[in-house]
Amino acid sequence: MKKNEPISKILTRDVATTHTSQKVSDVRKMLTTAGFHHVPVVSGKKLIGMISASDILGISVEGVGSDDRSMDAYLDHQFSIEKLMRTDLTTLSSSSKIADAADALSNGSFHAVPVLDGDGNLEGLVTSTDLIRYLRDLF
Repeated sequence: MKKNEPISKILTRDVATTHTSQKVSDVRKMLTTAGFHHVPVVSGKKLIGMISASDILGISVEGVGSDDRSMDAYLDHQFSIEKLMRTDLTTLSSSSKIADAADALSNGSFHAVPVLDGDGNLEGLVTSTDLIRYLRDLF
């Protein structure tokens, strides 16, 4: 790996986000239909947390119907974005290198690392998939 390559080379910039007043069912639908696995939670442009598909899938739903409508009603009644999101995140700065992303992804429980600009605003995400594609293109 070229250790000094800038993170911008693999950064996903057009990232769907959510906020604390959005319904959990909206995030579930986003994750189900869009094909990604992590949604940053923002206040304005500031990152305040992250929700992953496994956070929602890990919810016990005994006694809830198996259709989407029942699931969404249950999620919205029992949970909030604030309650589900993780706030103990590893982040990178926009000046980070790809090697920094590799270190963060290999040591964390998420498969996505938020990248923040100098003001703490979300600039994008680097995912394990982004890193694997970069490595594939080297060979």
